[in-house]
Amino acid sequence: MTATDPRYPIGRFTYEHPLADAERAAAIEAITQAPWLLREAVAGLDDAQLDTPYREGGWTVRQVVHHVPDSHLNAYTRFKLALTEERPTVRPYDEAAWAELPDGRTGSIDVSLALLEALHERWVRTLQAMAPGDFARTIYHPEHAKEMSLDQLLAMYAWHGRHHVAHVTELRRRKGW
Repeated sequence: MTATDPRYPIGRFTYEHPLADAERAAAIEAITQAPWLLREAVAGLDDAQLDTPYREGGWTVRQVVHHVPDSHLNAYTRFKLALTEERPTVRPYDEAAWAELPDGRTGSIDVSLALLEALHERWVRTLQAMAPGDFARTIYHPEHAKEMSLDQLLAMYAWHGRHHVAHVTELRRRKGW
């Protein structure tokens, strides 16, 4: 997979080590900016454009917009669990099935954009209040059958926001929107 693969316009997520302070700060900043970047990416799109798949066989732009807060709500909950419990087991969810529910297929994106903004305000406040050692706390993810640190989750969700914004911006570039 290269960066030109429409499934991974910014490349696949990689994580090889705990984040350095500057990397952690950059990841928190990416999470801070994600709602505004997504809002900017979809600005001015009409319903036909929102209902266009970002790639052959992929979700529509509308589904992508609804997916991001669905995913990040789960992430926020996983952070809170890891901060308040020892190695909690998190519950996976079927993101593809969620995207096919009526709210994901046809719902107004304004609701999800507002939800993402409010959610990220709370999440960033939590992230900024965490001590460096808190990022070593872990969850157990049964879908991946492994423990994951909050550092790893932070890096993954910083990537995740950029990943989905790029789905929209690359589609706009290709279509000349």
